[in-house]
Amino acid sequence: MAMNTLSIGTYIPGKTHFRFSPESRPFGRVYKPGKVLSSVRSMGSSASSQRPGKVQVAGAADYASLSDEEWKKKLTPEQFYITRQKGTERAFTGEYWNTKTPGTYHCICCDTPLFESSTKFDSGTGWPSYYEPIGNNVKSKLDLSIFMPRQEVVCDACGAHLGHVFDDGPPPTRKRYCINSASLKLKPK
Repeated sequence: MAMNTLSIGTYIPGKTHFRFSPESRPFGRVYKPGKVLSSVRSMGSSASSQRPGKVQVAGAADYASLSDEEWKKKLTPEQFYITRQKGTERAFTGEYWNTKTPGTYHCICCDTPLFESSTKFDSGTGWPSYYEPIGNNVKSKLDLSIFMPRQEVVCDACGAHLGHVFDDGPPPTRKRYCINSASLKLKPK
């Protein structure tokens, strides 16, 4: 996976500086006055986040060709909002935020296995949190939808928005995949 670098300044409202490397041109450039710079790697660029090939992709459907109307028939309004429109459920309200049931968490849209319950931990955030996905079934991409850059995580098979990944998780990965319950379906062991 190609490494994108991102220089960000300390967030000061109206004075934050963002500069993207040439590799990230599709995201454009945003400049604001004031700069205290540090360097950040995009998710997937470190050796610890590399995984073997895909473990499983459920079915061979062409999910990219499904219209919003087709997704709306398959999903509840909340599931559609979160997975297809990049929404976020309120903290401490999702079905799985405090679940301890052993099993595998699958994508609600395409049934691809995403996380094992053995990688779930209590992050105190109010969303289900995992330190490692299954194989390469989860991918990340830069999210600039709010005042600071984040790494959005999506299902590799169907592109469903799952949540975000942060670098403040437990060993061995130090990653925290903060996931919306509405994007998941638990299959107990």
